[in-house]
Amino acid sequence: MRSNVRSSLLMLSCIMLVACNNSEAARKKQTAVVANKSTTNATTDTVKPPPALDTVLYNLLTMHMVHDSASAKWPVKTQYPLPGAILPFHRVIAYYGNYYSTRMGILGELAPDTMLQKLMGEVKKWQAADTSVKAIPALHYIVTTAQGSPGKGNTYRMRMPFTEIDKTLQLALKINALVFLDIQVGWSTLQKEIPELEKYLSMPNVHLAIDPEFSMKTGRVPGSVIGTFDAEDINYTTQYLTELVQRYNLPPKMLIIHRFTKGMVTNYKQIKLHPEVQIVMDMDGWGFPAKKVNSYKLAVSSEPVQYTGFKLFYKNDIKTPPWKTIMEPKDVLKLYPKPMYIQYQ
Repeated sequence: MRSNVRSSLLMLSCIMLVACNNSEAARKKQTAVVANKSTTNATTDTVKPPPALDTVLYNLLTMHMVHDSASAKWPVKTQYPLPGAILPFHRVIAYYGNYYSTRMGILGELAPDTMLQKLMGEVKKWQAADTSVKAIPALHYIVTTAQGSPGKGNTYRMRMPFTEIDKTLQLALKINALVFLDIQVGWSTLQKEIPELEKYLSMPNVHLAIDPEFSMKTGRVPGSVIGTFDAEDINYTTQYLTELVQRYNLPPKMLIIHRFTKGMVTNYKQIKLHPEVQIVMDMDGWGFPAKKVNSYKLAVSSEPVQYTGFKLFYKNDIKTPPWKTIMEPKDVLKLYPKPMYIQYQ
């Protein structure tokens, strides 16, 4: 019955769209191009969005298409979370960036106190949008940044000094926030980079993130092509975190994996789940709303691992007219499954 209702709504919305503008065929063609670009980041796609549509029609076309394609695969079968697990009992609202750059994210763009105040404002908005799950703040700091030049060791990556990580921990204390340490390996490997952070990852409020986009397995310069991690890389990471949790008697760790194309994570079915680690596939692409929804559907919800995340860009998401504001919590919550990790850049 529900499937028939959704099908009827989709058919009705399509009929109304055709009637409202005789150039709909051209716009649908553009949308199809966006949907099929499974190997193109939203940061490089120049396809223009369709003209603004009626809100009700937009909701029908996005929410129901995503739900229908993903509903058979979710929720992922897994055991009940261990004591102290963050997910799915909370929704994490994170600010992302690096203090050395105002262009890498909101975390380094604003003065610390202003940034924390703005973050808590977003947390309140998410809490109001979904009162069934507690929204909590987090600071997502890029501790290893990919570089365009080889640098010391010919690794195309730069490790931040521990004093900068300490700064993040101190800021987090002010608002009782979680901390995520983000790694862009460049030509290095997770096996070399993650153990360097053990003293921080052994803290109960510190979690990990890895970014396949800047994992250059083919020897290309970071940023010139989209990188990749295989299930083998992710399994190394989860095994390392599992052993860390067991050794230090910690609550489960969260692992954020950025993704906006299928190729960024290969052999996803071979990713092993551990009760000590909660894996979040985070939709990391930017663009107008329908494009972000398509990226979520193609690269995240269609290949289920455990939990999902969704990234919002204060600037890049509104670069293309007519979009003047980023997606609101109520818009993101229409996705299926509902993301449990939200990141702002």
